[in-house]
Amino acid sequence: MLAGALVAVVVGATLAPPSVDLDVASTASTPSSTPTRSATPTRTPTPRPTPTPVSFSDEAAVDPDETTAAPDAASTVVADTSVTDTTALALLTTLLVKGRAPQTGYDRTGGFGSAWLDVDQNGCDTRNDILSRDLTVIVKSGDCRVLTGTLLGPYTGKTINFVRGQSTSALVQIDHVVALSNAWQTGGQQLSQAQRVSLANDPLNLLAVDGSTNSSKGDGDSATWLPPVKAYRCAYVARQVSVKATYGLWVTQAEHDAMTRILTNCPDERASASVFTAAPIAVVPVPVAVVEPAPVAEVPAEPVVVQPAPAVSDVFYQNCDAVRAAGAAPISTGQPGYSRKLDRDGDGVGCED
Repeated sequence: MLAGALVAVVVGATLAPPSVDLDVASTASTPSSTPTRSATPTRTPTPRPTPTPVSFSDEAAVDPDETTAAPDAASTVVADTSVTDTTALALLTTLLVKGRAPQTGYDRTGGFGSAWLDVDQNGCDTRNDILSRDLTVIVKSGDCRVLTGTLLGPYTGKTINFVRGQSTSALVQIDHVVALSNAWQTGGQQLSQAQRVSLANDPLNLLAVDGSTNSSKGDGDSATWLPPVKAYRCAYVARQVSVKATYGLWVTQAEHDAMTRILTNCPDERASASVFTAAPIAVVPVPVAVVEPAPVAEVPAEPVVVQPAPAVSDVFYQNCDAVRAAGAAPISTGQPGYSRKLDRDGDGVGCED
């Protein structure tokens, strides 16, 4: 029994943490009928990592305290919305395929304006416009500022309860579907400043999403990042294609291939038009004047004089001698006694000589 107790204490001593003091030596030198019970080891709690707070990125930008009007009116590259009135797969075939240009010179504020300008001139900044569009059960302060609301994240399918505040606003961010850095490297450098500001604030290119997913996306394109919710990928890629077509941006070969692969699974997915793009000008057919023909004056027809049939005469001449004897020579057609035998040359006058 003592030996067994000793083994148990020694084993317990080897398993105990250094902070537990077990007097193994005294137990071994002083036999006892009752084994000495070892102290219960104290479990040290495992420290948990502190969650990294979600913060606004250069792309998503800070929640503005006041509304600043854009210096210029909204402007896009395409002439009108008829360009995007097709399927996303068909629209993708119209995009130029090129390699990325260098990111040299990219500056969010300098190139695309400060966040979030009031481009549509409705008196509200763009971030609050998108929160109002994408969140439900909204509470506002005034006409614009969203204080609380509920977001069903399109990228994750998770529900987020939004509360405006210094430490909570960034939990819901506004994602540029085509990241501004990506736009800069795929044709954005050639746009006018007004067009770049429009691109950065175009509702077509913006979605309210959860901050952590937006941070993980960064400036990735379809070749490097897609929404975790696979059911949303068709709509997401179709939106990217629509934005790139609206602003004359190109795609890389890898991006093009990734977009094609996604849209092939949903060939009927429609492209979308920007609210900043003008509607097509309706072609109104010009009415052709119908010229009525001038009335034709009716000219009365000449009356047809019907010559009465010659009366049957009972005068008869045997020959021209008889005509001469009767003093009727020469005798003409219609005169009593005229006959063809008296008019040998048939000119209508008989017995001329």
